Amino acid sequence: MSRGRASRAAIVAGLSLVVAACGDNGAEFDQNTLDPRGEAARKIDDLFTPFAVIAIVVGVLVVVAVIYAAVRFRARAGHPDNPKQVHGHAGLEIGWTIAPAVILVFMAVPTVRLVFDLAEKPKGDIVEITVTGKQWWWEYEYSGDGFRTANEMHIPVGRPVYLTLESDDVIHSFWVPNLAGKKDVVPGRTHHLTIEADEPGEFLGQCAEYCGLSHANMRLRVIAEPESEYRAWVENQKVPLQGEALTFASDPSGPIARYGCTACHSLDGVPNATARIGPNLTHLASRSTFAGGTFDLTDEALRKWIRDAPGQKPMQPDKNVGMPSFKDSMTDADLDALVAYLLERQ
Repeated sequence: MSRGRASRAAIVAGLSLVVAACGDNGAEFDQNTLDPRGEAARKIDDLFTPFAVIAIVVGVLVVVAVIYAAVRFRARAGHPDNPKQVHGHAGLEIGWTIAPAVILVFMAVPTVRLVFDLAEKPKGDIVEITVTGKQWWWEYEYSGDGFRTANEMHIPVGRPVYLTLESDDVIHSFWVPNLAGKKDVVPGRTHHLTIEADEPGEFLGQCAEYCGLSHANMRLRVIAEPESEYRAWVENQKVPLQGEALTFASDPSGPIARYGCTACHSLDGVPNATARIGPNLTHLASRSTFAGGTFDLTDEALRKWIRDAPGQKPMQPDKNVGMPSFKDSMTDADLDALVAYLLERQ
């Protein structure tokens, strides 16, 4: 390939990358570390900004120096092939050793200070939630209120939320870019993270540590609400199954029993329905998404999921990871009954 053709190919490739980076992925992927919406995220952003300036300045100086050296000492007619070599220049060696050390110290001090600051448990009126990472969804236990939910975390605006992070299987990483930095979720260890939202809104996040086949489908949402709306949501989540809903879920001859739903899922108020392998289904209809935040909670999507979950999201039910397929065993009548029950129960 000629030098001109190679240059044109490089330019086209570079422009393609720039154009691709400018695409609008929509609200579904609206995760932006540079748009802090809470105290912890803002502290991180305040530290990032001066560091970015320093990195840009150093980068520009290095590039300018390289270009200058390439032009100044390029091969030219009438000049020796080898430029004069410099050895043992004490001033230069001291300079390029001390300068980076000073820059690193300048960056290390506020970084270490912020690490310890963010690690402290907040004081005052806080919300405490235990987050458990699973393949491939998130479980949230509201310790003080005594209930569990999944994938969609509700928090009050203006109050610190102290998260206790645990894992049931492999290493995950909890990350809501607009509210805080990421924190690994490690089996056998307990980590902590504080998040807080300044204003009402829905903030998207995901698992940021590769954790198996459906790592990319392990999403999450943090829904920040005014105090009154948050309390109303909490009180609703605490209500166990009652009336016809309880009768349907407890029927030993009904579809929930026939297909072994309670072997993996919990249903508050139903005896022996306390499994935590899959999400708590008591108030599934109060969520906007399901299956690790992958699908919108609609009649059609839920039907496809119950019928053949492995066909909708990569899983390994043969290794007891994920939901099995019922496409060859579930009747249309049972599917209708299950979908109606799950979507009607708030």
